[in-house]
Amino acid sequence: MRTPSNGIEIEYETFGNAEDPPLLLVMGLGAQLLSWDVEFCESMVDRGFFVIRYDNRDVGLSTKIAVDPPVDMMAEMTKAFGGDTSDAPYLLKDMAADGMGVLDALGIDRAHIVGASMGGMIVQTMAIEYPERVLSLTSIMSTTGDPDVGQPHPEVLPLLLERAPDERDAFIAHQVEASRTISSPEHFDEVRAAEMAGAAFDRCYYPAGVGHQVLAVLASGSRSDALRELEVNTLVIHGDVDPLVTVSGGERTAEVIPGAELMILEGMGHDLPAFYRAVVVEAITALAARSAAAA
Repeated sequence: MRTPSNGIEIEYETFGNAEDPPLLLVMGLGAQLLSWDVEFCESMVDRGFFVIRYDNRDVGLSTKIAVDPPVDMMAEMTKAFGGDTSDAPYLLKDMAADGMGVLDALGIDRAHIVGASMGGMIVQTMAIEYPERVLSLTSIMSTTGDPDVGQPHPEVLPLLLERAPDERDAFIAHQVEASRTISSPEHFDEVRAAEMAGAAFDRCYYPAGVGHQVLAVLASGSRSDALRELEVNTLVIHGDVDPLVTVSGGERTAEVIPGAELMILEGMGHDLPAFYRAVVVEAITALAARSAAAA
């Protein structure tokens, strides 16, 4: 399904009964809605949620943002680290507004919101910009935008800057190795990673979107001061061996949001493999129940 939202169009899918409490899933950098795997979505439906997953702008089947001339990632990253982010084509607050537009299209006033990685940054921004629309907030493997926490290990930083190959088999091989580098060491599934990469390539190959989204993250800055003002039941989930957004990012997020619960998962990297699914599903369900009881 596709809907106008915030001046563009956003592709989305739903699972479950629209009469159940809505749960909006927001994915991370360059990742399509497919990255919220069907098994996870169905597990949340089984817990009584109406689940919505969608493609952020610049990925999947949602609108691609035209930039002319095309973004030179190395030049823009150099400028960004020097403090100049003026060429960012949009900000995280624009991406947050995109997600709110999906809720509008579905006639949903308030929702439980869950974001992973950059998606965690987006749902944090949703809670800041639209607090009246958030029933609960779950931020997974994400950070606050503060430059002193959550920074990637030097050896994985090229993953943010490297353009994926244009040819399908080479793309899959590249994505599998990238996933292996950042994923939970004991639970990496190479076959699953290859299947997901192939599905993503076949659905939409658009590497330019990754660069645009990186600039959006850098240009949006720190959310810590605004997060300190939140009044929303919050769960922060992070893996203790995450090399892409290190665990200090999750710790800072839980530190600044009043009353936030911090769940550190031992052995989890920058992914959400099946091994951890049950504990994450139950934690989100418990958060929603506490939020409903407090309403």
